[in-house]
Amino acid sequence: MRTSTGLRSKIWVAFILQVAAISFATVVGVYGASAVLKDVLIQRALTDEAAHYWQRLARNPSAELPDTFNMLGHLAPRGGDLSRIPAHLRDLQPGYHSLPKLKGGALVYVSDGPAGRLWLVFNQEQVDALAFFFGAVPLALVLVVIYVIAWFTYRVSRRAVSPVIWLSNVVQQWDPKQPDIGALSPERLPGDVEGEVRVLAAALHEFASRIESFVERERNFTRDASHELRTPLTVIRMASDLLLSDGELVPHADKSVRRIKGAARDMEALIESFLILAREGDTGLPEEDFVVNEVVREELDKARPLLADKPVELRLEEPHQFALHGSARVLSVVLGNLLRNACLYTDRGTVAVRVGPDCVTVEDSGIGMTADELERAFEPFYRAGTRREGGQGVGLTIVRRLSTRFGWQVELHSEHQHGTRATIRFPNPQPA
Repeated sequence: MRTSTGLRSKIWVAFILQVAAISFATVVGVYGASAVLKDVLIQRALTDEAAHYWQRLARNPSAELPDTFNMLGHLAPRGGDLSRIPAHLRDLQPGYHSLPKLKGGALVYVSDGPAGRLWLVFNQEQVDALAFFFGAVPLALVLVVIYVIAWFTYRVSRRAVSPVIWLSNVVQQWDPKQPDIGALSPERLPGDVEGEVRVLAAALHEFASRIESFVERERNFTRDASHELRTPLTVIRMASDLLLSDGELVPHADKSVRRIKGAARDMEALIESFLILAREGDTGLPEEDFVVNEVVREELDKARPLLADKPVELRLEEPHQFALHGSARVLSVVLGNLLRNACLYTDRGTVAVRVGPDCVTVEDSGIGMTADELERAFEPFYRAGTRREGGQGVGLTIVRRLSTRFGWQVELHSEHQHGTRATIRFPNPQPA
C-alpha cells in the first residue's frame, strides 16, 4: 500500500514549498520595488521640483508653474485669494499627502516659500500603469519561468528516485514466509535501475537468498532432529522401564537405571523445547482449545517420580478452572520445566501447583534464590544456588522464551532458604 509519506510525495512537497517560497519572495520584491518607486522616488522628485521652482521664481518673478503630463502646480500668495486653488487642496498642510481615489487619488506635495504656498500634484495613475508594465508583467514572466524550471526539475528528480520507489514496492509486496527473491535477480531488473540502486538490489537479492537457505536448513534440522533425536531417547526410556520392571537389579544398579531414565526424560523435554523455539514464527504445533487444569494434572503425574526419594509433598490446588486457545504441548513444556526446577531444588516440604482464574502458580519450599541470583535466573545456563544433578541451566530460559512467543507473562519471586514462586499469567482465559 502506497502511503503519503513516501519518497515521491516528499519530493513533491519539497518542490511545492520551494516554488511557493520563491514566488512569495518574487512578489514581495516586486511590490516592494513598486512601493519604493511611488513613496520614495516620486516624493524625492517632488521635493527637488519644488526647490527648483522656488529658485526659478527668485530669478524670474514671472516663471511659469510646473505643468506636465504627470504633474501640475498651483501657487497662492501669502494671505491671498485661494479661489483659484482646487477645493480639495486648500486645507492641506505643508508636506506629502496621498489623496483617496474619491479626490483624484493623486500624490500632493505642499511647500511654503517666499512668494506663498506651492501645491505640486502628481498623477499616480501613470505611476501605477508604469508599475504594472514594468513590474507585474516581468513578475508574471519570472514566475512562469520558475514554474517551468521547477516542474522540469521535479520530473528529473522523480525519474532519478523511481528505481528506489520500484525497489521499495517490490520488497513491500514480499511474503515474509515465501519472498519472491527472483524479482531482484539481475536479469529481471528494469532498465532504469542502475548505480547504487542496482547494487542495493543485488545485495538484497543475495541477503534474501541466504535467509531462504537458512530457513530451509532450519526446517530440515527441526524435521530430522524431531525423529533422529527422539528415537534413541525413546529406546533408552523403554529399556530403562524394562530393566526396572524386572525387579532383580541390585540397589546400586537400580539407582543408576533410574538416573538414566530420569536423564532421558529430561532430555526429551529439553529437545521438545528447543525444537519449538527453533521454528521461527510458526511453532509447527496445532492450536486448539484445551483445559489448562488437565495439562497441569498430566505434568504433576510426570513430576512425581522426581520426588520418589524425598520427603516432599506434591500438591495440586484447583479453586478455578479455565481453558486456552493455543498449543497444549507448549504449556506442557513450560509447566514441566517449572515443576522439574521446583522438585530439583526442594529437599523437604511441599511443591504446590495452584490454578487461578487466569494463571498457574508453582510454589516450592526449597532453597530459594538471593536477589542477585533472581536477577540472573532467566540467563541461559545460569544455575542458582548449589549445583545439583539433573539440571542444565536452561529451564527458566526456555520458560521465558516460550511464554514471550505466545504472549504469556511469567513472574518469578524467590527468597533465599524460603522457596520460590513462579506464576504464568494468560491474557485471554476462556471458560472451561
